[in-house]
Amino acid sequence: MTPLLTIFTCPKPFTRESIARIQNNAIGSWRALGPEVEILLLGDDEGVRAAAQRFGVRHLPDVARSAWGTPLVASLFAQAGANGRSPLLAYVNADIILMQDFVQAVREVAARSARFLIVGNRRNLRVDTELDFSGGWEDGLRLAARTRGHAQAPTGSDYFVFPRGAFGALPDLSVGRAGWDNWMIFRARSLGLAVVDASAAVCAIHQDHDYAHLGGERMHRHPESLHNKRLAGGRSLGVFVLADADHELSEGRLRRRPLRWRSLRRELQVRLLLRWPSVRAGEIIRLLLHPIRTGRERLGARLRSMRRA
Repeated sequence: MTPLLTIFTCPKPFTRESIARIQNNAIGSWRALGPEVEILLLGDDEGVRAAAQRFGVRHLPDVARSAWGTPLVASLFAQAGANGRSPLLAYVNADIILMQDFVQAVREVAARSARFLIVGNRRNLRVDTELDFSGGWEDGLRLAARTRGHAQAPTGSDYFVFPRGAFGALPDLSVGRAGWDNWMIFRARSLGLAVVDASAAVCAIHQDHDYAHLGGERMHRHPESLHNKRLAGGRSLGVFVLADADHELSEGRLRRRPLRWRSLRRELQVRLLLRWPSVRAGEIIRLLLHPIRTGRERLGARLRSMRRA
């Protein structure tokens, strides 16, 4: 039986108890999705091979890394494309719990579109125990997410579902750092894929954790995040967010996202960027459409530079 979907991820080392628990919960939830889902664990960090054996899933150890030692998105996607057995691929961060509504959403979009990228928002929830995936576990977790969790700001995405080969070659963006998820939305729209925001249809739960692996740096200021943003085309091309999806999935219906008055200027900016996708053009477009904000940012940057001098 060919699976509907191949989920692939690149876990962190399983050396810290809290990270091991979070990743075990995430992978366990994917296994609970049933035989329609194939799972690939990528990378050779400590504990990844053992986790693959424990869950009975496939392990692919060979992943190219950045100068900082972080796995590269291009390598992960190439490995999944070459080794996954299903026509659809899904990169999912290794701290995200998924439930049956995820598979249902993929099925609904794939039945209506041949070329797409599914993205979506998450709910943040503190999970301090190993989850039991026996009967009724989804109902209890949904209730906890609704009553104790909170929605993430709708900026990037923690999952990406797309047909095999939809993206072609990718730049050497680092996974787990800021910018690469935003670039994926830009790239999909530039290729004419239907970018589907499935936030209303999928309850994706992010398990809260610290960011000790960044060495004390804030995510968006980490040197590797800044490198990602430069590769992604700077703040013009690399800041596509969920609001820039042109389709949405809700109550089983896939529809083109309607244009609203307050989003007209952003949609104009998006379409101009897609027509002229360069850093220089992006800066000009941004200045024309957001002159006050751009002027303030440039003044602030100049003042900071003068203070440093």
